[in-house]
Amino acid sequence: MRNRHSGATTVEFALGLMIFLTFTLGITDFSRMLFTWSAAQEATRAGARYAVVCDDTGQQGQVLVRMQAMLPQINTINVAWLPAGCTAATCQGVTVTVTGLNYQWISPIAGAAALAPIPMPTFSTFLPREIMRQDPNSAAICS
Repeated sequence: MRNRHSGATTVEFALGLMIFLTFTLGITDFSRMLFTWSAAQEATRAGARYAVVCDDTGQQGQVLVRMQAMLPQINTINVAWLPAGCTAATCQGVTVTVTGLNYQWISPIAGAAALAPIPMPTFSTFLPREIMRQDPNSAAICS
């Protein structure tokens, strides 16, 4: 009688392990997505901070480099000075926007549909203008 049921425990363990690993990978992927979301928000804030303190209203490239240091997936940004067409002396603030950011799943939770990238929302931050190239809290922001 014992020989008839000897493999049942192994099969039950394998089925339970598959369910456990599916949940574990799903939680890990969801945590990565929340981290990417938070990092995109923080990169947008840091880009706006860099633009408002160090940028001279014409250099989007340096702002993008600063933002990509925090989140390498960022490819498309928009730096808009207000009012439009202002100079470093007349600008009132800057809006930095991240668009076109996608999140890529690493674990196939629901089959092939889960492998498609998930478009993330647009992240945007506005900061008022400060004295260019001077930050009272840090001398290293522009270096």
